[in-house]
Amino acid sequence: MPTGLTRDAGWEIGVSKTLPLPAAVVWDFIASPEGVALWLGGAKGGLPTEKGAPYETGDGVRGEVRGYRPGDRVRLTYGATTVQVAVSPAGPEKAVLRFHQERLASPEERERRRAHWQEVMRRVTEALDR
Repeated sequence: MPTGLTRDAGWEIGVSKTLPLPAAVVWDFIASPEGVALWLGGAKGGLPTEKGAPYETGDGVRGEVRGYRPGDRVRLTYGATTVQVAVSPAGPEKAVLRFHQERLASPEERERRRAHWQEVMRRVTEALDR
């Protein structure tokens, strides 16, 4: 099976980075309106935290929250795909931030989304450095 192709979730991509900040600091930013704007493109009225709650981005992409565990992860549909953002401790003053997207349609879409998530990671890292 080619890299990035799964049996049941189609094509997927993941981008992660270890950051020199406590997990709580990274989560607080990712869950904030500023952080959500960076990784999701914003959510009209903010990102809901209740399972099953709908949302819409400023670009008109609609989805629903599939899971939200404060301080840990958010999983949501994003159009026909599923996105998960997770933060985990990697030591007392370090955290791993992960962006994962599955149910992508093709290897070409996978590569486009890889570039997207790498750029998102760059912008999030830059914002956290301020």
